[in-house]
Amino acid sequence: MGRKEEILNKIQILITNHFSTPEAAFAFFDKDGDGKLTKNEIKDLLKEAEINGFLRGIVSSKLIEGYDKDGDELIDWEEFKFAIDEISDESK
Repeated sequence: MGRKEEILNKIQILITNHFSTPEAAFAFFDKDGDGKLTKNEIKDLLKEAEINGFLRGIVSSKLIEGYDKDGDELIDWEEFKFAIDEISDESK
């Protein structure tokens, strides 16, 4: 299993095992309740998913780069939902 697949798998396991819905996971990590995940909030999600501390900064940047469709350097609910759907598809 490649590094990317391993990271995506850990994120999926975190969300499916610890939250009743992806919405609940998003709300949990959206600490300030503004409807968007900042880079630091994404790092918190990655920490909970047991992603190595060294990799968290890199992975959070790559996630924003890959899923931030409106270019605000944040992940909103629709972008998060798209990412989760893609992660679920890749793990099948």
